[in-house]
Formats: sequence, C-alpha cells, structure tokens
Amino acid sequence: MDDLYDEFGNFIGDAAEDDDAQTASEGADAYVDDQPEADTDADAGHDQQLMEIDDGPSNAVILHEDKQYYPSASDVYGPGVEVIVQEEDTQGLDQPIVAPVVQKKFTVEEADLPPIFYSREFMSDLMNYPGQVRNIAICGHLHHGKTAFMDMLVMETHDIQDRLDTKMGRKREEQLRYTDTHVLERERGVSIKAAPMSLVLMSGQQKSHLFNILDTPGHVNFVDEVAASMRLVDGILLVVDVVEGVQVNTEHIIKHAVLDDIPLTLVVNKIDRLILELKLPPNDAYFKIKHVIEEVNTVIENTLPGQGESRRISPEKGNVAFASTAMRWCFTLQSFAKMYADFYPGSTDKAGFGTPNKTIDAAKFALRLWGDIYYSPQTRKFMRKGVDPEGSRRSFVYWVLEPIYKLYSHTLSEDARHLEATLGELGIRLKPSQFKMDAKELLRLVCQQYFGRPSGFVDMIVQHVPSPEEGAQRVLQRYYTGPLDTKTAEAMKNCDQDGPLVIHVTKLLNTGDAKSFNALGRVMSGVAKPTQSVRVLGEGYTVEDEEDMVVATVTDTWLAESRYNVPVSGVPAGNWVLLGGVDNSIVKTATIISQKLPDDEDPYIFRPIRHFFESVFKVAVEPINPSELPKMLDGLRKINKSYPLISTKVEESGEHVVLGTGELYMDCVLHDLRKLYADMELKVSDPVTRFCETVVEMSAIKCYALTPNKKNKLTMIAEPLDPGIAEDIESGKVNIKDPVRVVGKFFEEKYDYDLLASRNIWAFGPDHMGPNILQNDTLPSDVDPKTLRTVRDTIRQGFSWATREGPLCEEPIRETKFRITDVDLAPEPIFRGGGQIIPTSRRACYSSFLMASPRLMEPVYSCSMIGPADATSSLYTVLARRRGHVLSDGPIAGTPLYGVRGLIPVIDSFGFETDLRIHTQGQVAVSLVFDRWSVVPGDPLDKDVTLRPLEPASAQALARDFVLKTRRRKGLAEDVTVSKFLEADLFRQLKESGVLDG
Repeated sequence: MDDLYDEFGNFIGDAAEDDDAQTASEGADAYVDDQPEADTDADAGHDQQLMEIDDGPSNAVILHEDKQYYPSASDVYGPGVEVIVQEEDTQGLDQPIVAPVVQKKFTVEEADLPPIFYSREFMSDLMNYPGQVRNIAICGHLHHGKTAFMDMLVMETHDIQDRLDTKMGRKREEQLRYTDTHVLERERGVSIKAAPMSLVLMSGQQKSHLFNILDTPGHVNFVDEVAASMRLVDGILLVVDVVEGVQVNTEHIIKHAVLDDIPLTLVVNKIDRLILELKLPPNDAYFKIKHVIEEVNTVIENTLPGQGESRRISPEKGNVAFASTAMRWCFTLQSFAKMYADFYPGSTDKAGFGTPNKTIDAAKFALRLWGDIYYSPQTRKFMRKGVDPEGSRRSFVYWVLEPIYKLYSHTLSEDARHLEATLGELGIRLKPSQFKMDAKELLRLVCQQYFGRPSGFVDMIVQHVPSPEEGAQRVLQRYYTGPLDTKTAEAMKNCDQDGPLVIHVTKLLNTGDAKSFNALGRVMSGVAKPTQSVRVLGEGYTVEDEEDMVVATVTDTWLAESRYNVPVSGVPAGNWVLLGGVDNSIVKTATIISQKLPDDEDPYIFRPIRHFFESVFKVAVEPINPSELPKMLDGLRKINKSYPLISTKVEESGEHVVLGTGELYMDCVLHDLRKLYADMELKVSDPVTRFCETVVEMSAIKCYALTPNKKNKLTMIAEPLDPGIAEDIESGKVNIKDPVRVVGKFFEEKYDYDLLASRNIWAFGPDHMGPNILQNDTLPSDVDPKTLRTVRDTIRQGFSWATREGPLCEEPIRETKFRITDVDLAPEPIFRGGGQIIPTSRRACYSSFLMASPRLMEPVYSCSMIGPADATSSLYTVLARRRGHVLSDGPIAGTPLYGVRGLIPVIDSFGFETDLRIHTQGQVAVSLVFDRWSVVPGDPLDKDVTLRPLEPASAQALARDFVLKTRRRKGLAEDVTVSKFLEADLFRQLKESGVLDG
C-alpha cells in the first residue's frame, strides 16, 4: 500500500483502478442519457450521487505556480473577447489608451444656413426660368481681386455684417475671403480650388436674376481649375488690376475664352490704387485705365486676327466695369450716368442735351463719358476736341474720376465736423460713432453709400452674357460628341425641363471630412432629383465601347454655396447642381444621363476638357511604412479626382509617379495626399520632369521587322513632322475621327500633302490627339489593299504602343511621322493575328526611329516677372545660371514696375523662384508657365561622351546625360542598343557596311 504514494502524498500507483472507475462512470453517464424523459425525476438522486462522488474534495498537493489567486482574463471578459497583454508599456503618456473618435474637418463650413436678404424658396423658383439665370466664371491673374469681388457680392446678399463687426484684426479678415474654404487657401492667402456660389442679384431696373458664379484661382499653376470652370459657364468676368495690367495668366484666359467663343466682360479693379499708391493726377489715371483696356483688346486681336473688332471690349459698349473690391464698390458708365440722373431728377439742360425740366437721359449721357469727348463747364457742352485746352476737360475725367478723387481726399483729410457737412450734401448719412472709425473702414462706408448696390455689374452681365437657353447652342456645338439632330440634343438646346436628364460634370468637390466627393455639373436638360437612377458615362465611353459606364443612384442634390450647400428637391435645366452618390466612377469629367432616352437613342458624352498646357513637373512618392501602400494608392486615386490636371502612373521600376504643373501645385497636392486623403507620411523624390523623344532626319535605311512566326514582314521609315502639325493636332484643329476626306483636305490645303498621302493617314499617336502620324505609303500594286485592311487596326495598336513609350528612355515620342513603305502578309488569317502584328509594328517603329537621328526633347517654362527696375539685373544673372534667357523687358506703363519675359528649362527651374527672391530681397513676383517642347542639345546615342559623377554635364553632353539618368531611375538597361530592335540579318549587313559602329 505504501508503494502507491510518494513522500509528498502524490498517487504513483498503477492506473488500472482509475481506468476501471472511469469506464464505470462513462457507462453510468451513458445509461442516464439513454433513459426516457419520464424517468428523469426518478433518477435525479442517482445523478446527484454521481456528482458528489466525482466532485469530492481532492487531497492532491497544488504547486504555488499552479495556484490561481485571481480570475483569468477569459474568466472576467468571457471566451469571445481577445485579450492582449504587453510586457512593458509601449504607448506614450501623451496618447490616451482609448482615443476618442475625432471628426476631421479640412474646409471652412457654416454651422447652419446663414441669413440672406431674400427667400431661398424665391431662389429655387428662379431656377425654373432660364432667361433669368446667368452662369459666369470670375477669372484673372493672381491677387487681382477675384475673391474680394466675390466677397463684395456675398456681403450684398448675405446678412453677416453683424458677425464681421464682432471680429477684429486677423479674425475679421478670416471671415472674409468667403469662397476660400480649403485649409491651405486660408493659410497661404491664395485660391487653389474653383468655388461655386449661387446668388440672387438685382439689376438697375429692380429685376432679380439668379447668378451662378465660379470664383477661380489666379495662380498660373492652377489654371486647370479655370479650364474646368469654363465648361460650365456662358460668359467670363475678367478681373484685371489697373496697376499691373494684363499678366501672363490673364493672357491665357483671354486666348482660351476667345478660341472657345465665350463672351468676355472686364472689371478694371483696384482703381483706388491710382489715387492712394501711385498718386496719379485724374488725367493720367484716365490714360492708365485706357491702356489696360487696350491691352486686353490687343490680346483678343492677336488670338483671332481680323475678328477682334466684333469681340472688342469698351466702356461705351457697356462690357467694362470699374471697381475697388477692397472698398466694395463697382460701377459701369451706364450705372454712373444713372446716379447723376437720380441725383438731378428735374435737371434743366445741365448735361448739354435734352430739353429743360426733363430728367437726364442716362443712356445718352453714358455714351459721352468715354473716349476723346471733352466737356466745357463754361459753355456746358460736349465736344469732340478740346477747343479751349484751359477750360475743357475729358468727360470721363470731369464727370467720373474727379468726383471719386474728391470723395477720397475729403474722407481721408477732413475732420469729422467738416466731413459730416460735405457728405451731407451728397446725401450720405453716417452715425457719429462711425466718424471715429479707422480710416479704411470709414472710407469703405462712405464709398458704399455713394456708389450703392453693384447694379451696374448685374446689368453688364445680363446684357453681355447669354442666358443658358441662348448659350446651350454653343456648348453643344463645341463640346458635345453626338449628333445635333436628335430629340436629346433638341432638349438640351432648348433647356427643356421635360426632356431626358443630361448633366455635364466637370468638377469633383470633396466633402468637409475629405472622405468622399460631390460632383458639380451643369444640367443641360431634364431635372436632377434625388433617388434617380442614372447612367454615368466616363471620358473613355463610346457607343462602340461601353466599358466606361456605370449605373448609379443620385442620393442628394444641392445648390453649391462654397461654405455651405442648400439641399433642393430638384434642379432644372440651365442651372448648376451638386450631386451626391455618383462620384465613384468619375475621375475628371463625366456625362450623366437618364436610364432611357427618347426613341432609344444612343447616349453620347461631352468631350474631355482641353487644358491650357501640360503637366510636366514630376515627383515619385512612396510610403515610409511599406505596409501603408494600399492607403497611399487610395489617396492617389482621390488626388486624381480632386485636381483636374494631375496624373498618376506606375513606372516599370515600380515607383509611383505624380505629374503636376509646378512647384506650388505639387506642394498642395502632396499636402492633400499626406493630410486629407491618405493621412500618412510619405517619402518624396527630388523633382524631375517629363521628356519627349523625336527625330531630326529621315531614317538612313528602310527598317523592316519580322513577326515571331516569320510569315509577315513590316517595313517602315521615320521622319520629322512639318512644323505646326503637332500643335494643330493637339489643339483639335484636325481630328482623326473625322471622315477621311475632311482630314485629307486639311493636310492638302495647309501642308501641301499630295492627295494620296493625305488620304492614307491612318492614325495619330499615341491617342487620337497625339502629335505623331502613322501614314500608309504602300502602293496598291505592291500590297493587296483588302488584306492590308485586315491588319490595319493591329498595326495602329503597335504604333500607339511605340509612341507612348519611345526606345530612348520610355518617354512619349513627339513630332514624328512613321511611313509604312512595304508589308508582306501571310495569306492565312491565323498567321497574321494581333499577337503577331502588334509587337512587330512596335519594333518596326523603334528601329526606324533609332535610324533617323533620334533626339531628346525637354519642356520649357515661359517665365514672367514683375518687380522694380533695379531688380532686373538680378533676373538676368539668375536666369543665365539655369540655362534660361530673357526675351523682352520693359517698364509697365504708368507705374515704377518693370516687366520681364524669358524662357527657362523646366528641369533647371526647381527652386528658381526662391533663388530669385533671395537675390532681389523678395521684390519680384514670378510666374512660370509651360510654353513649348525644345530639343536638348547633343546626341543621346553618342557613346563617346564621358559623364563623370557629381559633375554637371557639358552643353553637348546633356541629352546623353538625361537619357542615361532617366533609364537608371526607371530601372531599365544602362544603354540603348539598336540591335535589340533590328532584325539580326539587317543588323549584320549594317555592321559590315559600316553604317553602324561596333
């Protein structure tokens, strides 16, 4: 018995007895389970007895480490809860253990709908009358006063003056710039996004109009927003600073508007700078204003020579307004004449025309307020020439400028008592406390009462900008890809609310938390309502290829007001609408149509936006934490939606590349990627640029390529395109999708192509607006045309592939014509399929390209600078150090400023603005705009060039340097080899004949 236990009392005997006991127990359990239900009560005592025997007290000794003093985590939280135990505290003291859910806000938004001076129901009713609606964009150069002009209109319509009066200093300024809602816009004081607002404004005849206005950015890097905005509007309000005049961005906007046939109206802004800063006499101020207006007309005339007169802008026409947005006043000659008519209601012949005791005829008076018309106060008559130079003065100076000068000088110089008497004569009444205000605020109050409401601006827009009904025809003719004789097109032309729903979407606006987007578009026909099921057609949609189409449901419809959105039950044709729930498949632009069109017509899209210039500024991004790559990819997708001209792609090496327009643009993009859309840290490469590849001679030989099965043979020649063809293709003057006769006629008439060559242009590449041409130069006697037509599409695809990624460093090919001189095809169709022809076509393009003296092309910025005259020498110095040069320089009329225009290669422009500001102590403002593609000096295939690390390449070695470094960055082989693309037999022959070295 003693052998069954050890000295500690633990049982160490055989397990036989235990096994028997266990077997007996299991048998008992089985017996209980097998009993009928009726015997359960009878056997309860037996169960109880078994339980007592099994759970009796144990005499086993439990070791200290096996004892459970406290309940385990699973005992406390239950079996379904995951419990993580950390040996040491890895979380910082500044981080809460359970972090609260933070709702991130990236835009300035109103908490509630702000009070306005009209009923919102009245505004929604106005949408039903397209004749009362005007769609305009406010455009202009940086800091010329566009956002301030919007503030003036917001203060006119929104009852937020009390809120402004409670703020002081910087907080007061933050309440203004109403349409700058993005966090970066607030921090940097520059508009980045186009902001829409719908306002009800009253004309001089007390008639209300609904104005849909887009406030666009002025910085040249953000003109993609301007181009997207121009699609939605029927007219443009061009804002020009009277001191700086027409700048580079203003020029681009005017050219784009004139070429797209968009009506222009002009606001000459910051008139008070002539008084307060430049201190010009009224007569000189007139000439300065006239010079600015003529600058605009000169750009219009240069854009369309011979047609500028019909588009001319002039104050007597009524399409020029004068304003000071800082003081919140604006007038036209017509509204100023009306002020005189209202002030002298029973005037005798004061203005020199009309009959005594009749009111002044404001329309006739306005015509005499501009140009070489003089007024003599002694004779009280208008005349064409100043007969008496002493007595007569220009009517604009006498009637308009001198009263404004006097108003400013009295307000700023007189004490309160005298000023009150002076203003009283003009009918201006101020509170005693207001005379003690800051000079700027006092002047603003006086000007607002003197000039009144901006009804002159409203009259100008109503008169010179067409309504949506009148402007629909232009939109359809220029941007719609479908036929114009269908019922759908007719409904769009008439802004028919009862027609099928068609919405042209050009912009995506992110929500306040930046998690999703709303689509801003123009309703062309029908009524946009919530819960509608619609078809969303992307930019790649065609009737033949319906892949880029999805069905979505509109969840919400709003009127966009920048800081807030007004939900509406429906938006009829002719207006702008902000749509929720349809943004998933939209990248840049889209066409939204109803599920069913009349007579089951085929749906067509509006053309993608044609931007002012290309994205050439390139950086590569990657996440610091590799596991966050999916988050970065999602952020890049959202960036692609948010910025109209941004493009993202993945290189062969696997790096993610972002392409933009300039440094500020890319800085904003990367900020949004880090903070708004991905919320992560990124590693960003040094900036580089895009390149292009071209040729400068015709191919030395006819280069052929055999298909992998050796049964087909393609022969090609590459040669440079005639100057001007690439620009014509890219600007849309000729379209490969047009009928063959139309394309042929264009090349025949403009570039002297012969009839056969012009009608055998097969494709533009890499896409239908690409700057390369594929031409069939085979003869029907040599090649069977019927067989050739069977492989036409596959040869095109190989050409498109080749021109998208050239052989030098996989950059796009540009300004090159590929001529197919001979084609040998297998008679059996199975031997000439796409898998055989496409790569062969590409190889033939590459080999002919490399045998035609290939060259590298780089983008060049046009550089526009404004600064004092003594800073120009620094400009020359800094430009010369960066391979740049000055084209022109000269003083800006009527100012102490100098304007300088020059060119600088994009790859040498990184940090140029900072460098220039350091050299000039921040006195110079710079604008860099993509201008052209220029050939890089040197031969990229010259192997005799020696490149040493950390040393700048010489001028003739630049092309070789760029090609090798680009290939290295992309993970390609170190050098370009012609033998890779040439057929072995041809390569051997060329080596033996000495055409090729080595």
